[in-house]
Amino acid sequence: MFMKYDCLIVDDEVVLSESTCEYFNMFDVKTAWVADTGACLEFFAEHEASLILLDINLGDESGFDLCKHLRKTVDAPILFISARTSDDDMLLALNIGGDDYISKPYSLAVLLAKVKTVLKRYASAVVVTEADDFACGHFRIDFDAGLAFVGERKLELKAMEYKLLAYFVRNRNRIITKDELFKRVWEDTFVSDNTLNVHVRYLREKIEDNPKEPRYIKTAWGTGYIFEAGDA
Repeated sequence: MFMKYDCLIVDDEVVLSESTCEYFNMFDVKTAWVADTGACLEFFAEHEASLILLDINLGDESGFDLCKHLRKTVDAPILFISARTSDDDMLLALNIGGDDYISKPYSLAVLLAKVKTVLKRYASAVVVTEADDFACGHFRIDFDAGLAFVGERKLELKAMEYKLLAYFVRNRNRIITKDELFKRVWEDTFVSDNTLNVHVRYLREKIEDNPKEPRYIKTAWGTGYIFEAGDA
């Protein structure tokens, strides 16, 4: 039977994973747990999960490799959980498709609050609040359909990427601080600068002719970003 879970934990630390899974289920976050890549892929062959908690070290396997594989078919947010705390690991996790990075050891209560926030955020990320189009140059966003285009090519955007892009467009031609983006887009003041920067980089790569010299999403140094759209 095809079943949908709120959360899937992929971690080979048995005691920690089982206790986390039990704790989440006790608070009505329907959670399953698997220990390795093979079990994770088998899970998604028969089930769905709205969010994935993914460890980096999975025995002899790498959570980084699994994340790359999942990103080909799964759009659920992936939150890395790891005892590895180097900036390089964190940036790699975000660059390959992770949505956040949580350090071990973690508090079950804090992690649950984080997971609930992300689930709520992604559930509402594609809610349409406008019924019109915006177009500037070769870029267009259709708020009614919740889609964005470059020329005639539809952009493949994750839910949070679309939500961030839509917020930029609706607040175009003014400086938007990082704090505002954390509160209004992520609805979470504990999001890291790295998470925001990586999402902005992904958007630039998808809508800009030259991401290194962006026409639309420009950096307001020391403050945040500004979506410049001329008179559009």
